This record gives sequence, structure tokens and C-alpha cells, in this order.
Amino acid sequence: MTSTTTPPAVARAKTAHVGQGRISRWLVPSFFDLILLSVPAWLFFSGGAGFSRLLLDGDTGWHIRVGEWILQHRQIPQVDFLSFTMPGQPWFAWEWLAELIYGLLMQTWGLKGVLWISALLFMAFAGILLRNLTWRGAHLFVALPLTMLATSVGTMHLLARPHLFTLVFLPIFLWMAQADLRRPSRWIWTLIPLTVLWTNLHGGWLGGVASLGILAAGLAIEAWLGQRSWAAARRFALLAAACFAASIVNPFTWKLHVHVFGYMGNDWIKEVVQEFQSPTFRGENMLQFEILLFGGILASALLLRRRRVAEPLLILFWAHQSLVSARHALLFAIVVLPVLADLLMEAWNAWTRSAHRKSIPGILNSLAWDCQPALRRTSLWVAVIVLGVLAPFVPAPWPDNFPTEKFPVAIAGQYRDLLVAKRTFTNDDWADFLLFANYPGQRVFFDGRSDFYGEKLGNDYLKLIKGSFEWQEIIDRHQIEVVLVSPQTGLSSVLKLHPDWTVLEDNGLEILFERRPGSSKRLQSALMKSPVPAE
Repeated sequence: MTSTTTPPAVARAKTAHVGQGRISRWLVPSFFDLILLSVPAWLFFSGGAGFSRLLLDGDTGWHIRVGEWILQHRQIPQVDFLSFTMPGQPWFAWEWLAELIYGLLMQTWGLKGVLWISALLFMAFAGILLRNLTWRGAHLFVALPLTMLATSVGTMHLLARPHLFTLVFLPIFLWMAQADLRRPSRWIWTLIPLTVLWTNLHGGWLGGVASLGILAAGLAIEAWLGQRSWAAARRFALLAAACFAASIVNPFTWKLHVHVFGYMGNDWIKEVVQEFQSPTFRGENMLQFEILLFGGILASALLLRRRRVAEPLLILFWAHQSLVSARHALLFAIVVLPVLADLLMEAWNAWTRSAHRKSIPGILNSLAWDCQPALRRTSLWVAVIVLGVLAPFVPAPWPDNFPTEKFPVAIAGQYRDLLVAKRTFTNDDWADFLLFANYPGQRVFFDGRSDFYGEKLGNDYLKLIKGSFEWQEIIDRHQIEVVLVSPQTGLSSVLKLHPDWTVLEDNGLEILFERRPGSSKRLQSALMKSPVPAE
């Protein structure tokens, strides 16, 4: 009689083989690794801008310096310390945790540390999208093109700013929500502490909580239609309420919510801040957004015919938001991508179901599914490479300053003492840069914190930039002594013709004016009555 007992030597060999397999899983690069690492290669090395494209928005500058201020003072700022127009006024530094991270990275690795975390967040965003689609059952020929579409739409947000954290948190929220709808588990409640973290990183937390609430409403409608039980609707309603309550855990408590809702509903902000305006369908990334938009509307119609409401409701909500404000276009892409993947896989399966394995559909189908295990696995090489680029001996084209073609880098260095000592007016983007370049002494008229300055000062700023007929009165009222603007602005034109102002520098891209001493009795009187706040 033959024994069925496995010999000890064979058992040990099998155990060793399994152990080696687990080790090799982490040591052998996967196809997913290749795709993930190709994202920064495509974005930063395929064109001439490199990592400098992350610095095309001056807001990065003041975010870094606020983080350094937090490190220096060991507290979160409650009042303004960056302007000469509203010093000491209450200010909501609602992205303080992201700024703290920027400050730490700046002090450790310099500007490349801030660019590194920004590139890493965008890479993580693309990776999460791709893995979510494969988790839902999409294969290479569906998951990869959709991820590339969303990533291309996302290039409009490829800036070193705290909003990149939202690009990671929102797909995680939606993925965990879908996983819980498939199989409820206690893991869904981890979204509550994640909301606390998200709230202190970026204001996009409101979109995550709103998405949970919309899903709860859609699930309730489905329950009313008899498509599912009421348990899921109650569960998600409770989750959304708990996450909203958790968002109170921030340095400003409920006052932050009042400020955020006021900011989001401010008509003046919507009129003058470009990213709050409706999208213009020009450029490659907007064309790709348009493809996703039409696809999302079609997908919603198909799902509604199947009496599925939750996902269409979420898609239509974010479609509306993205058409009202261009800044929401990528959030819409994050929401619609999984639904499009499901429907495209249905179409793919219908196309290949009866195909012979040696036919073109059959060969493509086999190839797609053969790649699937490699799309669901990652190795240690991603972490090694991502961390390795920070090493000082690794050659990488990290910029050490903001791009000179966009910001007045040379003037900021050459005239630093003048810009710090005197009240300087410049556009908001350059003001952000000056706060970075001339920290800690620089104070500005108006910077990228449009939610802080408000409509009254904002209108003064716009009138000055345009060189409106009130420019002289506004300059005197705010005691402005130095102006740094583009030669193409209306203010530049009027100052060139005015005898009270002299040109210190004009390089064709930036022009620097200084007010002649004693040129205005009104200004001198104002300066005596209200001196420039001490630094």
C-alpha cells in the first residue's frame, strides 16, 4: 500500500520554495512598477520644463515659508504675518499640516524635497487609480488607457501645492466605499480618522465627505426602489455624518467650516479667481476631460436604466461641479473612472466571449489577462528608486529656484533690500514668490490667499493692476513706495508717464518702479501717521 504522507524533505523543499516565492515577489520588478515609475518620467523628462513645472504657481512659495514659521514658532498661525495691508488680522491657515511637511522638507533637502513629495503624491494618485480599476476587474487594455486619461487631465493640477493630497485621499475614500458595498467591514470606519488628517492637509476634505453623503442618498433611493436593503444607506449616512463631525478636529474647530462655506460661496472669488471659473475646452487635457465627461453622462444613463442610482448621482454631482469650476475637473475624473471601467469591461467581455482564442479578439483577451497578475503586484524597487533620488550623489535635474521665465528671480535678488524695506506692490503670483525669496522680512500688498484678503482689498488690487483712474488714490491710501509688475500691465503704462515714479529696472519681462522721495505730500503725511509695521 502506497503511503500518502509527504516526506519531510519534500515538505521542507515546498516550504522553502514558498518562502523564496514570497521574497522574489518583493525583489522582482513588476509591470505595475514600470507603469508607476513611467509617470514621473513622462511628466518631468519628456519636455524641457522638468521638475520646474511644479513651480509654475507662486503659492508654493508662501506655503513653504508658513511651514518654516510653524517650525520656528512651534505653533499654528492664527493671524496674518505676510502682508502690510492686513497685518495681525485673523487668518485661517487651514492647510497648516501640508505646510509643516513642506517646511520640514525644505529645511532637510531644500526645494527638491518639496518637489519630491509633490511628484510622489501625483505618482501615488496615478497608482491608486490603476490598482483600483484592476481590483474592480478591469484588465490592461481598459485600466491603463483610462488611468492615462485621468492622469493627463490631472496635469492641470501638477503644481507643488497642498491640493495634491486631495488627489490621493479622494480615490482612497471612493475605493473603500465601493469595497464596503461589496463586503461590509469595520475598515470603512477608518475613513473617520483619515478625515481628520485630510482636513488639516487641504480643504478638499469637503469633497470626500460630500461624496459619502451623496452615496448615502443614492443608496436610500435604491432601497426605496427595492434594489437593495436600507442597511447600506443607513451605514453610509452615519459614516458621512461621522466624517463631517471629525472634520471639526482642527486648530480652528467649527470656525473653519464657516470660513470654508463662505469662501466656496463667494461670488467675487468665482468671478476673479481663474480656477473657480468654468473650464474652457481648449488644450489637450481639457479635450480628455471632455471625453470623460461625455462618457460619464452616457454611463449614468445606462446605470439609471438598471435602477442603479448611487453612482450616477455621484457622477452627475461632480459633472456639475466641474462645469461650474475648472478646479473640479480632475475630481470628476476620479469619480467617473471606476464606473467607465466596469462598463467597458462589460463591452469587452461581450466582444471576446465567443471569439476563438487564435482570433484577434481572442489573442488580445489572452494577452490582457496574462498581464493581470503583474498589474496587481509591486516590488521594493519602487520605494528604493523613489527614496534614492533624494540622495545627494544621485544626479537629478532638481531646480534650486522658481523658473526665471515666470518669476522675477533676478530682480528679487538684486533689489532684495529695497523690496523688503519699502511697501511693494506686485501681482499676487509674484508676491507669493517674493515671500519665498525674501523671507522672513518681505511683506506684500496682496498674495494668493484670496480667501483672506476679501473683496474690498481684492478690488483695490485689480484696479491697480489695470491702472484704472483711481490708481493714484489707492497707492497713496496704502502708502505704496515700490511697484514690480509686467510691462504689459496698465499700471506700468501710467507709472512710466508719471513724474513721481522712476524706473529702476526694465528687462522686458519685469519692470521695477520706485517712488521719488518727497513726491507726494499725501504719502509722507500718511507714513507719519501710520508707519510701516515692524518686521
